[in-house]
Amino acid sequence: GLFFQIRLPRTFLCVLVGASLSVSGAMMQSLFRNPIVEPGLIGTSAGSAFGAAMLIVLGQNSFFQSFSFLGDMLMPVCAFIGGLIATLLVYYFSSSLNRVNISIMILAGIAINAIAAGGTGFLAYIARDPQARSITFWNLGSISGANWQSVSIVGVSTIVGFILALQFSKPLNALQLGDAEAGYLGINTERLKIFVILVNTLLVSVATSMVGIIAFIGLIVPHLLRLLKGSDNRYLIIGSALLGAIVMIVTDMICRVVIAPAEMPIGIVTAFIGAPVF
Repeated sequence: GLFFQIRLPRTFLCVLVGASLSVSGAMMQSLFRNPIVEPGLIGTSAGSAFGAAMLIVLGQNSFFQSFSFLGDMLMPVCAFIGGLIATLLVYYFSSSLNRVNISIMILAGIAINAIAAGGTGFLAYIARDPQARSITFWNLGSISGANWQSVSIVGVSTIVGFILALQFSKPLNALQLGDAEAGYLGINTERLKIFVILVNTLLVSVATSMVGIIAFIGLIVPHLLRLLKGSDNRYLIIGSALLGAIVMIVTDMICRVVIAPAEMPIGIVTAFIGAPVF
């Protein structure tokens, strides 16, 4: 019973979240032709967190009640919308000169991150104690709430996102040459960018809505693979999914062991490992 209800879903959730974040990181790095981009950097994670925090604190008000038919899907939906709005804002600001400017994108990402974090902080401030606690846990990331339902929701988004990411692997390879060159090869670069951003938002926001913000996984994993195998996205996306899952399971084991019998939020451990690597 314990194994099937607690241990197994937790392991599956680790695998799915690790794969989601790593594949997303690999795609974003290819899209921006920059190996230090990760989902957290362009506001997706913070936007998702803000969307979910709004539901946690304001879930009782009539606006959210009218969507109660979504049931347990309401949290991922709110996180997805929050993540998508944040990502699209960043994209909008950075593509204001008709082409995506990467340095503006990272600056816009920092700004949107700050706004979303401020909003989440304000919600935590006006929240009642249990709500404020859940927002805090949410910002640190934790897999302790894993159940079969969260596994199935993240499973769908991860599999769909992974299949779509594989479809984009060759166009993303072409994009490494530069926008104009990819255009000469018959690739609609603007459409590719928007599709990649949508898939990235799906992968990150659904995973984030279940386990909170987990930093640096999407940065470290594709980075390591690039050092080992080069930048071909056909291998990079599959490798990121596998290595991301492994890294996540190992990190989760560390979280459970370090201060046993209590449990450390997984975001703290990934930050301690990720920041020096970064």
